[in-house]
Amino acid sequence: MVEADDASVSGSDGLVHRTVAAIIALMRSEDLRLGDALPSENALAARLGVSRVIVREANRSLSALGILHTASGRAARVSVPDYTVFGIMFDHVVHTHHVSVQQVLTVRRSIETTAVSLAALHRTSAEAELILGHAAAMRLNFADPKTVMEHDLKLHGVIAQATHNPMFITMVLAFEQVSRINWPIGWMRRGREEDRWRVIEVHEAIAKAVADQDVTAAEHAMSSHFDDTIRALAIAGVS
Repeated sequence: MVEADDASVSGSDGLVHRTVAAIIALMRSEDLRLGDALPSENALAARLGVSRVIVREANRSLSALGILHTASGRAARVSVPDYTVFGIMFDHVVHTHHVSVQQVLTVRRSIETTAVSLAALHRTSAEAELILGHAAAMRLNFADPKTVMEHDLKLHGVIAQATHNPMFITMVLAFEQVSRINWPIGWMRRGREEDRWRVIEVHEAIAKAVADQDVTAAEHAMSSHFDDTIRALAIAGVS
């Protein structure tokens, strides 16, 4: 039971938060898994000692976090947050200046260097072909930066998938929203064509190393890629 009085609307926020915690505790105590249904709002309200309105608000909060899936007229079901939830969070903390773009890139460098080494070890033939294909498409579309960016982002996404570790997939894809804002800045800052070609070449090196299952070369190429990106954005004044 949630210990609080929900009679007044003004005091409901704290009660909603406590009800959220109580629902999460209930899911854990009953070992509910993805897709399992929770008790109805009425049953939860009776069990937790709060109103149905409070339960509904708690369910909405959990749904927004991707922890529950709610649909009108149906019991809430256990869900799992996907990369979009983390992507919104990363985008928000950058735009509110809680963290800097450079700090994000430093974290990405660590994550993606590890990811590419795992991808080199565990990639399937189909995944290797996809990664090589995106690198080739970057070269083919050199004159169209928007298309180059799309294939760049997809290349990193497939590398994450090739780790066969859901955490890397979630984290790498979550950075995409921030990357879409800063990628064009880095491209434009590389004013000379030879500097832009190096972006293509390093992605080709990454793709080849993964295809060859060369862990050392993959890590080296990915580290070089992030070092160059961090430097280019720093020169452009992106802190």
